[in-house]
Amino acid sequence: MKKRCFWSTNDPLYISYHDNEWGKPVYDDETLFEFLVLESFQAGLSWITILKKRENFRAAFDQFDYRKIAAYDANKMEELRLNEGIVRNRLKIKAAVVNAQLFMEIQKEFGSFSTYVWSYVQDRPIVNHFSDRSEVPATTPISDALSKDLKRRGFKFVGSTIIYAFMQATGMVNDHTTDCFCH
Repeated sequence: MKKRCFWSTNDPLYISYHDNEWGKPVYDDETLFEFLVLESFQAGLSWITILKKRENFRAAFDQFDYRKIAAYDANKMEELRLNEGIVRNRLKIKAAVVNAQLFMEIQKEFGSFSTYVWSYVQDRPIVNHFSDRSEVPATTPISDALSKDLKRRGFKFVGSTIIYAFMQATGMVNDHTTDCFCH
């Protein structure tokens, strides 16, 4: 049996996410936006809750097409708030719309959102060598700086803890513990 990180449960969805996505570098703006939205919705909830609703999120949010999401109006946001297949938090739904608009502003400024976020790690993943869960941080100075800049630009639900989780999910940081086969 493969040894996995401490947080990976026996749930097949979690195992697949751990083995095939978490910590793998993502440079595609569409996928980066998906993770930004999902991480913001995860705030205060477990990641498995979000994973179980991921396909519902994709359907509800036009496959995370940030161009479409940026144009959502009050009626569409209310439709989302009533959608039992997703997390129905009004503030998080509004944040997804605002963040989509600002996401495109960053693309205009930097050429891509990927260029912007990856610059915070000098365009290559930070590979940590943690052997125990107690060593894995919830935030770092880099997540603090990225969070601060996103907030300055008007992004919502992008605190340092959310941003560090985003960095882990998109492979900007590889926090697979040293006993994990993915390290």
